[in-house]
Amino acid sequence: QVQLVESGGGLVQAGGSLRLSCVVSGRTFSSYVMGWFRQAPGKEREFVAAINWSGGRIHYADSVKGRFTISRDNAKNTVYLQMNSLKPEDTAVYYCAANDFGYYYRADKYDYWGQGTQVTVSS
Repeated sequence: QVQLVESGGGLVQAGGSLRLSCVVSGRTFSSYVMGWFRQAPGKEREFVAAINWSGGRIHYADSVKGRFTISRDNAKNTVYLQMNSLKPEDTAVYYCAANDFGYYYRADKYDYWGQGTQVTVSS
């Protein structure tokens, strides 16, 4: 019943920006902690950012802190990831995820996942 659909990925030059969106359907969006994770070829999935129901609790990976901004619009059932000053090492498939138990960093604790959207940053 719960579905997450990411969009907004693409190919950009280093230093450029992208905004990813994730639309959630099937459940009450405001009850979920929403997270963004990414996975590069040959690497494990890693935490990027997370935000709680109210937007008052936000966490970022050190690798993206100061460059990425996570936000949510509960009225639109959508979470966003604004990515600025992109680097080639940001290249990965980006996934949004949701959990309703208050987890942030642990990917294995998230209940629902989107299909992913590709972000490629050229040097």
